Amino acid sequence: MKEITITTHARDELVDITDLVRREVRTAGVRDGVVTLFVPHTTAGITIQENADPDVVHDLLLALERAVPWQSRDYRHAEGNTAAHVKASLVGNSAQVLIHNGDLALGTWQAVYFCEFDGPRSRRLWLRVG
Repeated sequence: MKEITITTHARDELVDITDLVRREVRTAGVRDGVVTLFVPHTTAGITIQENADPDVVHDLLLALERAVPWQSRDYRHAEGNTAAHVKASLVGNSAQVLIHNGDLALGTWQAVYFCEFDGPRSRRLWLRVG
């Protein structure tokens, strides 16, 4: 297992980590297998989403904010980041990508994104190639 540091720059942000994951797969030398990605945080996650049009990332963050607004008088969590916890739960904290012929087996428009919901921060990503 490898730990990678991801630096985020906004409260809500999707960071394209596809090239980073691709480098780790190539370094591992696995031709056919799977890469498992895990985010060990309760206010961040990981997803696979379109990377061709940046408006998709914008719209995804907008939809999540509308569904789970940052502030609500009904939230009870004292730290004030309830929305980040809910968004991370909705997105999920892990993903697996197949490896075929030494590369990520992603669709034409797919990319792997680290999802920050309580930034900016320095975050960890755990990665295992096998």
